[in-house]
Amino acid sequence: MQIKDLNVHYPLRGGFFNTIQDKVYAVDGVTLEFEKGKTYGLVGESGSGKSTTGKAIIGLEKITSGHIIYEGQDVTNRRRKRSSAYSREIQMIFQDAHSSMNPRKRVIDILAEPLRNFMKLSDQEERKRIKELLAIVGMSEDVLLKYPHEFSGGQKQRLGIARAVACNPKLIIADEPVSALDLSVQAQVLNFMKDIQRQYGLSYLFISHDLGVVKHMCDYIAIMYKGRFVETGTRQDIYLNPQHIYTNRLLSAIPHIEPETRLARKKARQQVEEKYQQNHHRYYDEHGKVYPLKSISETHKVAMSGIEQEGV
Repeated sequence: MQIKDLNVHYPLRGGFFNTIQDKVYAVDGVTLEFEKGKTYGLVGESGSGKSTTGKAIIGLEKITSGHIIYEGQDVTNRRRKRSSAYSREIQMIFQDAHSSMNPRKRVIDILAEPLRNFMKLSDQEERKRIKELLAIVGMSEDVLLKYPHEFSGGQKQRLGIARAVACNPKLIIADEPVSALDLSVQAQVLNFMKDIQRQYGLSYLFISHDLGVVKHMCDYIAIMYKGRFVETGTRQDIYLNPQHIYTNRLLSAIPHIEPETRLARKKARQQVEEKYQQNHHRYYDEHGKVYPLKSISETHKVAMSGIEQEGV
């Protein structure tokens, strides 16, 4: 699948006649390409446009302009059709697992819903598939008649994963799937996701602001700021050779647990922050927007203009 020059703009209205005065550029010219069996990380601070990008791809946000090419066909205006193959093969794990489930439905109906929408199964086949889904995420059949409020956060997130893989999708958009979970449950959920990927050959778009989790999960990473990509590349490109000043600022904020290096890391963070304050204007245009991406290697692109490539 290819995402070409994706834009999601929200109009700002005002004045006596309530006319459009300005726009919020939530997603501004995003281009992505997905390869089977790979995980793509989308990283940035809150409000950078990560979740909006994922929702626009799956059809939950209206696209202002741009194209989504899926298996050679332009499906930009066909994403919302429930019966389309795109709706079946592109699924989403939501950040808030509790809110994404109908509180009046039992687990058996929550997991059966995508099966009833997209797969013509008999009652017996449906029940068998639901039991398989529960087994995949490490849950027993005892939960079938329970309601969402009867589960912990980690259990609800597992149910969200089970629902997402119910129809054997090709791409799953995971919107911060572990951000609300404690560390031990985070590890369980991430390991489930990796096991499912190996089993089904899935691709993931993994949306997160946790660079430690992204390093563990992703093959390719895009750093997002104010609706645009500031840097894209492989995991090695981003973590071993960051070029954009914003990427360096994010990487310096990754927490570490080694007490003996605490002072050295604090000093390094201060140096990165000072450099950011002094030089950040060189990385953005006069309106504060990110420059277009430029290739500096076969896999590595950085948003630079008017400055020389440098290792920051």
